[in-house]
Amino acid sequence: MDGLIGRKQGMTQVYDADGRLVTVTVLEVGPCVVVQRKTVENDGYSAVQLGFGEQKEHRVGKCGMGRFKKAGTSACKALSEFPVAEGDEAKAGDRVSASVLDGVTHVDVTGMSKGKGFQGVVRRWRMAGGPSTHGHTSHRRIGAIGQRATPGRVAKGHRMPGHMGHVRVTKQNLKVVELRGEENLLLVRGAVPGPNGALVIVRKALKKR
Repeated sequence: MDGLIGRKQGMTQVYDADGRLVTVTVLEVGPCVVVQRKTVENDGYSAVQLGFGEQKEHRVGKCGMGRFKKAGTSACKALSEFPVAEGDEAKAGDRVSASVLDGVTHVDVTGMSKGKGFQGVVRRWRMAGGPSTHGHTSHRRIGAIGQRATPGRVAKGHRMPGHMGHVRVTKQNLKVVELRGEENLLLVRGAVPGPNGALVIVRKALKKR
């Protein structure tokens, strides 16, 4: 199996195998339940749909609850698909733990970054702003955004004030410092997108296989 759904618990420091103090992010990976099995015969590809976390039934639509009841599981908070090998025997209703990441040295972690709200160009794009002295009043303004009569418009893609953060971000090649399978905890070196308690998707590193 390619990965698992998890939750970011927070950051701390631990000693690695070489005795060095490293900063790590603690991820709760699993246990996940197989909600649906996709096969080449029925769907054209081989994959599993995993569910993570408990959800109240009245917050799930009838179609979603039908899928959970067919698999014999309770409602899940998050769903995600992961490709599997052709001979994988995983079926609906199976529970998947962090043991699928045994022996993995690097992972890719996907999550939603922290939202910063509406921000100006100085914070959003790190623009320098205007002079701060000698009578100037446009300290943190964007300044000129267009040209004269030709072309007479604002260039497409011009950096402007707007909503900052809360976008899907993937951190690649994060080193696995420790895997605590009995606790379903994964310790990876460095930072992971999102606040504490946010849902994340952990996959085996694409570039480090």
